[in-house]
Amino acid sequence: MCGLLGFLSSNENAASFVDAVERALPCMRHRGPDDAGTWHDQDAVFGFNRLSIIDLEHSHQPLRWGPPENPERYALTFNGEIYNYLELREELQAEGHEFRTQGDSETIVVGFHHWGEKVVDHLRGMFGIAIWDTETHRLFLARDQFGIKPLFYATTEAGTVFSSEKKTILEMAPELGLGLELDQRAIEHYVDLQYVPEPESLHQKIRRLESGSIAWVEPGGKLQEERYFKPQFPVQAVPKGKEQDLFDRIARALEDSVEKHMRADVTVGSFLSGGIDSTAIATLAKRHNPNLLTFTTGFEREGYSEVDVAAESAAAIGVEHIVKVVSPEEYAGAIPKIMWYLDDPVADPSLVPLYFVAAEARKHVKVVLSGEGADELFGGYTIYKEPLSLAPFEKIPSPLLKGLRKLGQVLPEGVKGKSLLDRGTQSMEERYYGNARSFNFEQMQRVIPWARPEWDHREVTAPIYARSTHMDPVARMQHLDLFTWMRGDILVKADKINMANSLELRVPFLDKEVFKVAETIPHDLKIANGTTKYALRKAMEQIVPPHVLHRKKLGFPVPMRHWLAGDELFGWAQDTITESGTEEIFNKQAVLEMLKEHRDGVSDHSRRLWTVLAFMVWHGIFVEKRIDPQIEHHDYPVDI
Repeated sequence: MCGLLGFLSSNENAASFVDAVERALPCMRHRGPDDAGTWHDQDAVFGFNRLSIIDLEHSHQPLRWGPPENPERYALTFNGEIYNYLELREELQAEGHEFRTQGDSETIVVGFHHWGEKVVDHLRGMFGIAIWDTETHRLFLARDQFGIKPLFYATTEAGTVFSSEKKTILEMAPELGLGLELDQRAIEHYVDLQYVPEPESLHQKIRRLESGSIAWVEPGGKLQEERYFKPQFPVQAVPKGKEQDLFDRIARALEDSVEKHMRADVTVGSFLSGGIDSTAIATLAKRHNPNLLTFTTGFEREGYSEVDVAAESAAAIGVEHIVKVVSPEEYAGAIPKIMWYLDDPVADPSLVPLYFVAAEARKHVKVVLSGEGADELFGGYTIYKEPLSLAPFEKIPSPLLKGLRKLGQVLPEGVKGKSLLDRGTQSMEERYYGNARSFNFEQMQRVIPWARPEWDHREVTAPIYARSTHMDPVARMQHLDLFTWMRGDILVKADKINMANSLELRVPFLDKEVFKVAETIPHDLKIANGTTKYALRKAMEQIVPPHVLHRKKLGFPVPMRHWLAGDELFGWAQDTITESGTEEIFNKQAVLEMLKEHRDGVSDHSRRLWTVLAFMVWHGIFVEKRIDPQIEHHDYPVDI
């Protein structure tokens, strides 16, 4: 787990950018405090910060490799982990290729030499990859299937820059001649969805290579991107009485994934909340590490903590458990540095407790496992039940359906049945936009009056829906979430917030072999018996403690509604709005009125307020440069 930064010159002038790369690298020292290095030729500069996990003494990057006739043909920088590197190494050695290290990085470049761009089809892991071929003068970039690891890029007349973190590109902007104008369309998307959807960033000229994609760049050329991960959800009917065969396949795939994800030359721990996802991972991890440490976080306020349930789970599976309780004062104090680490804001309040539990975990371990991805792969969101509840609308004749839709539109908000009519008379493409939405359009116009009248969430979702027309309704919702909510929120915070603490987070559910099983599950075994993730729960019956098996997952619930209305955060929020230099973006008076309405109990604006507040703090750091995020670099033991 590391941070890569590179530059491909348009005019064989790479050497003049070495100083800029070396100056920018410390911006992401948190991603790799153990080692740093640069390499360059006339076309390319590669920089790297390393967090040593495998082959601690060797596998330094940038890594050079080539066949005997040109032993330094390729230069590689790689952020992530390849969990099947031992198997791939054996396969490539059988083909006659020689290795010089014991790490997973070399497996990638040897595989690239052997398979070309198809190497990504062989990799089982999480990755952002850059390989420069000194013979063909082509740069290869790649991201893992799900987008667990990030990769930003920008192209100017000087060349193409690429990095694990946007802030390093911002640092190099003067040398690159890179304009830093904000992208108003991306701001609309953020305010509506709580995150900036790929491939956008909040800066017009800086983009992200999309999850599950590769790209080629030649000196002076444009980046040519291609998607290689195209999930199909080939749902397979399960004969009556054969359900257990599917449950067993799920259990075997997950157990194998956890085993592979435990590969490391340092200590591996596990996050543990009160739900089935993290408990399943921790229970399976305990089989491979009898001394497993688990970590959880919570708040003192009743109803906003899974500490007790997590402790009960830890006792049941026999692991040592460490808890971090976060106070409102700690919460508010950490917000600026968290927004700095994020690069672009994500309006998810659980980012903050995650930051603190990651900081606690880093005192004891260097790698943690977590349960991200289970909901998207196995049907864990309650909203996935919606196609079943709305099925009767499909039988209503079109003229009557249109009449019901008009009725729903004229009914006042809060009237019983209005929501059902609104949703039941719309197509899925119209009604479902993923698992996050802060504002409807009327509310958005209240706080950003310049919002385009034609704005609609389908601007983001339509291309994704177009790839899923052959799928059943539940699979279509899962497919959409894979490319919106999961990679825009869940995986951004998983990467950025843990790496902020130089902690590698691994997600065994988001494994290509687990996905091969998960995407075949029929919807009646995802949503069944009044619960979600039914097949996963059945697969885990003999693995997780009974008190967790059917318990609804809370994750890291945050008492934001109470804090924004009370002494804990109201004053902070008011000051943040008043002092923010975002008058050209937000109607600050309208935002202050929303805060007052929230405090007075007129309406629960907590999600909307948090979306705006997070942006204002981000803007104060990266645009106004008024807020000091007070970043501290820590020196951690290399081999903890």
